[in-house]
Amino acid sequence: MTVSTEGPASVRPHDPHVPSPAPAPAAADAPAPTPRRALRSRGALLLLEAAVAFAAALVLPLLARGFKLDPLNRIAQVSGLAALQLRFALLGLVLVAAVVLAMRLRRGRHFDLAARLASAGIAGLAGGFVAAGAVVSLLGTPWPMFGLNGDSGRIVEWAHAVANGRPSGSPVYPPLPLYTLGYYAEWFHGGNTAYAFKDLQILGAAAFGPLVYLAWRLLLSPVRALAFGVVPAFALIDAYKPYSQTVLVLLVPVLVAMVVSLRRSGTQGWRPLLLKGAGFGALLGVLFLTYSGWFLWSAGGVFFAALLYFPWKTGRLKGAAFMGAALGAFLVVAGRYLAVMLTEGQTTKDYNFRFDNFTDPAYYLMWRTDMPGKVGDWPPPGEYGGVGLFALVTFVCLGAAIWLGLRKPMVVTIAAMFLSAWVMRMYIASHMFETQTVQLYTRTNNQLLYCGLILCALVAHLVSLRLAERRSAGAGGADPAAASAPRPAAAGLPGREGAVIGTLCALLLLLGTVSSSMADRYMPAQDGTYRILPYVSHTIRQQDGECPRFAPKGECSEDGDQTWLTYVR
Repeated sequence: MTVSTEGPASVRPHDPHVPSPAPAPAAADAPAPTPRRALRSRGALLLLEAAVAFAAALVLPLLARGFKLDPLNRIAQVSGLAALQLRFALLGLVLVAAVVLAMRLRRGRHFDLAARLASAGIAGLAGGFVAAGAVVSLLGTPWPMFGLNGDSGRIVEWAHAVANGRPSGSPVYPPLPLYTLGYYAEWFHGGNTAYAFKDLQILGAAAFGPLVYLAWRLLLSPVRALAFGVVPAFALIDAYKPYSQTVLVLLVPVLVAMVVSLRRSGTQGWRPLLLKGAGFGALLGVLFLTYSGWFLWSAGGVFFAALLYFPWKTGRLKGAAFMGAALGAFLVVAGRYLAVMLTEGQTTKDYNFRFDNFTDPAYYLMWRTDMPGKVGDWPPPGEYGGVGLFALVTFVCLGAAIWLGLRKPMVVTIAAMFLSAWVMRMYIASHMFETQTVQLYTRTNNQLLYCGLILCALVAHLVSLRLAERRSAGAGGADPAAASAPRPAAAGLPGREGAVIGTLCALLLLLGTVSSSMADRYMPAQDGTYRILPYVSHTIRQQDGECPRFAPKGECSEDGDQTWLTYVR
């Protein structure tokens, strides 16, 4: 299901930042590689990337389990974050060093492979950093964040019900997280869904980086997937309920890849066309079962992009078959839940007005949740008519991305998804007073922010492609033998190897900083924000009757600290 956004070929374009290995002398009787062999090779490399990414994601959480500190002490929290940052940096530098070594050995023959695995490893380490932060914040307590209170308590209760063959408390709640938690608890915690939820919070955060990296590998080469796909996604990583944000950051590249495949379906063979369509449909069905809200915000934009890139001239029948295969597979996987959403979902109303519902609906750059903590003027006053520089840059990048990539389905589809979420947000908010319902419209903040950040990243992506094309055109008349050998840095732009290594170093530090900030969001504290969630976990009596190891003053209760009720706004 690997697709590309550049050109009509069915294989991914070569990353202009990653050098190709020098071609080996071909024997006269050597057969040309068959497409199936090439496909197996690409599939094997992707499996290797996945293995490296998921293995790297587990390293920091496992190391954090051995930390000796009090997670409720702020100095201990800072020390824990620094210890994680140190290990993240050292492990990341080992990956970068492997790329440097590959560049210098055997004329750089394995440079491409090393850069590929380093990109996957850094993505995994970044997710593992946030997961390790959750490990630190929950040291000494078996409870998940927030224990049996709020959403955490409802999820634990509903998962226990479905695992025992009973209906959950809400038929419209996505069923896959509940069944996953229920069966995981049966297998590893003797049916204790509360204690099992702690594991899945940590594992879900760890898997975030590898999953989003692999999703963007459907569209981009390794270093670009890390820079232009993974980095924007880390603005949304969440260790409390990781599955909802994970679905969003996966849904965008999967839908874009599907539109790209639809555009090419008119010239593809029937068998790969139907297999791709069914694969996309099944994958979207799994995402829909995990969290369905993002599909609503995205539907209008994706429908527009599908109509725009449907192969009306090159193969309408094949395009219809591709969409039919996708729809059929989607209904097989998620048809029953879709029927529930179309019936009972229509009568489900959200009457809970929270802090963000009283905020200017055009402000989407930060979602303060229902525990915003101490806030002054909100939204923060901006420099241009009350709008901040970050918003201005986002809108400028939206226009620049459309300008540079008007003919590229990746750019157009993401821009359409941004506008679709914007329109849905304003439509629901405009009826809020009349209906006295919220319908979770503030969650469009996340989709607008994510798509906006991606469009900013795509501007850099498109500009770098243009520069690479000019560089290739300038070297087009060179001797082929000389072109295949490593070249000294020419005047002007530096060599591709240096660009890859420099990019990996910058991304390592950027992701390390962002991951530390996102991990710090859930360090236990009573400050009116979501830091109260792990704090409550340290105040709930364990099932053996004992208090958690670091319970404040050694005191605990059945429900835990309830001061969080005073923070809800």
